[in-house]
Amino acid sequence: MKKSHAWIERAAALGFAASVLLLWQLLAATEFISPLFFPSPGRTLSELWAQASDGRLWAPLLASTQRMVLGWLVASLLGVVAGALIASSRTVHQLFNPLLEFLRPLPAAAVIPVAILAFGLSDRMSTAVIAFGSIWPVLLASVHGFSAVDERLHEVSRALRMPMVARFWKVALPSALPDILAGARVGLAVALILAVVTEMQASLPGIGQNLLMAQRAFRTPELYAGVVVLGLLGFVASALLTGIERRMLRWRERP
Repeated sequence: MKKSHAWIERAAALGFAASVLLLWQLLAATEFISPLFFPSPGRTLSELWAQASDGRLWAPLLASTQRMVLGWLVASLLGVVAGALIASSRTVHQLFNPLLEFLRPLPAAAVIPVAILAFGLSDRMSTAVIAFGSIWPVLLASVHGFSAVDERLHEVSRALRMPMVARFWKVALPSALPDILAGARVGLAVALILAVVTEMQASLPGIGQNLLMAQRAFRTPELYAGVVVLGLLGFVASALLTGIERRMLRWRERP
């Protein structure tokens, strides 16, 4: 029963995607919007295939993926460590809470000029901005996850005289893992957005720079092809992270 329900959901999702493509094709064919600004799916996919065939696609895609993943990994590591420290002590929480509440609403794009002054137009600047913007979902989820660990588990670990590192790995982290992974998935989407934004702002090689150049030259099929690539990149990254999340949750549930 569950398998048939899953197949129905997948078929419905594919049908909806096909309907969107059909509507896109109809709007382009009727020239509801000028073809100069709104290419058809056929022109967009032809451009995408041409870029993949002659190799123009792969270097920018690899550069954007590396920036996204590196910034996200830095943010995830710092977010988990900081979240564990903040949740471990009420004094630490009260000490850092005003600073966190000041920095959390700050748009990551507003940090780009500061990062450019500090690191120049470099990959380090991009990594710093991506890490700053994507750390907050992981940090807040980690604080919530570590704070929600059952107090009885802490009492048992103290009764067994477990070292602090062992308590973190065997008690706190497995209990907080669902929250951490949920925050990491949100942070990954933010990392992709900021990778594109920093490439546009700092003229770094990548999909973002290609999009900006295509927009300025009115190469709309290339522009739309880049948007499709970013959507596919985000979809694949989210699917991979979801698979890792399921495996880690199964590991957590093992006796």
